[in-house]
Amino acid sequence: MTLMFLGVVLLLLLVAAWSDLRSREIADWIPLAVLGVAIAAAAVGAANIRWWMVLSGGMLGLAIGVLLFRFARLGGGDAKLIAAIGALLGPVGLWFALFWMALAGGVLALIAAARGQRDYAYAPAIAIGFAAYLVYPGGLLT
Repeated sequence: MTLMFLGVVLLLLLVAAWSDLRSREIADWIPLAVLGVAIAAAAVGAANIRWWMVLSGGMLGLAIGVLLFRFARLGGGDAKLIAAIGALLGPVGLWFALFWMALAGGVLALIAAARGQRDYAYAPAIAIGFAAYLVYPGGLLT
């Protein structure tokens, strides 16, 4: 059952990445769906997700997303995705996922700079960071 929840979230993040690359917009239903998966996973106890993790991880993700939106020019859809992923992973898991997201974002920034772009879609970095967290030792799939 855990794989089903994580697969749905990964699929939703890929849809967000595709949407962000095409139109630079992430539909509001995508982070809401990720949040719904987090709530459903907590309700059935999948991947050892507990209610306190959903609440504290979501709040931490929201705080980080708001700060990045305000000071680092991260998009609003990206900030909402980070909050929803925080609800799924909990506060500790969110920090690890953010590390991988930052690495992927750095690579995307280098590619964008090489192409002469000042701005780039960040949802692909969020999807890659989440996927990397899943397979990294200590992640949800180990």
